[in-house]
Amino acid sequence: MREYDLSEEGSSLKLREAEKVEIISLVDNYIDLLSSSEREEVKSFREWAKEKSKHPIAEHGFSMLIRVFDSGELHTILFDTGSSFSGIILNARRMGVKLAEVECVVLSHGHYDHFMGLPAAVKAIGRSGLPIIVHSDMFRRRGVARKDGTVRVHPKFPSEGEVKPAVYVEARKPRLIADGLALISGEIPRRTVFEKGFPQGRIFIDGRWEPDPYIRDDRSLIINVKRKGLVVLSGCGHAGIINTILYAQHLTGIETVYAVIGGLHLSGKDFEGRIDQTVRELKRINPKIVAPSHCTGWRANCAIFKTMPDSFIWGRVGNLYIL
Repeated sequence: MREYDLSEEGSSLKLREAEKVEIISLVDNYIDLLSSSEREEVKSFREWAKEKSKHPIAEHGFSMLIRVFDSGELHTILFDTGSSFSGIILNARRMGVKLAEVECVVLSHGHYDHFMGLPAAVKAIGRSGLPIIVHSDMFRRRGVARKDGTVRVHPKFPSEGEVKPAVYVEARKPRLIADGLALISGEIPRRTVFEKGFPQGRIFIDGRWEPDPYIRDDRSLIINVKRKGLVVLSGCGHAGIINTILYAQHLTGIETVYAVIGGLHLSGKDFEGRIDQTVRELKRINPKIVAPSHCTGWRANCAIFKTMPDSFIWGRVGNLYIL
């Protein structure tokens, strides 16, 4: 691993401590209504949902509702919106989640499996001037290179007209939200030698498809829980989850990582070679909770469970994390 330069401008942002955090998995690749867990930090859908007769659905996408509490304050953030037009709405309804409580939407990056539900979510939230925190690259066409040299083009990012009365707010650098109780990482520096991005990624610039391995708009959400440490939320982790954690530590000046939750993008033949090194570094960082989901893949999940059985939590639709 390369040395991380702690002299960079922007370190030690004043991220406030949160008294408690609740995180609900609204959209994920996996649903499992039967597996048990003895961890007090997580409850499955059937344990906490009031209405259990209608189950949520799984889809290849990601979305989490985050409630941050401190001294009578409550701030609710929506982190990504899934890969279908209505999956997030159906799941929220079946979980009894009122999206109207959301005061801010954060998109982790500009891939369709994280933004397709945005127009429907904005409509359900119904808040005029709702800020949607984006990066300028999210508005560019994205795709994946095929072996024959062509590009499989992703769906378009929603236009400003499609998200009215919400508004897009661009942020490339770290940005505090929720009255200083949550931090958007901004662009994540690449420090490790093994987290090499997304080789097949393509982006449309100046009339042509260009390589987009680094996916610069990839960001994480960071919360500091009192007496516990950092909670690092990752949509896909294209920057590499170790790079992401290192940058979260750098930005906040806090070394203790309490929880790592979300997509780690270790599935597929181009990414599975990073599993062993990623798991070794995760073990060194030693978070109390590691809850991989979305694009992590079964091989990486198994490796994390085998190496860190006391930290591992099976990420799935309907999980309620109480941290």
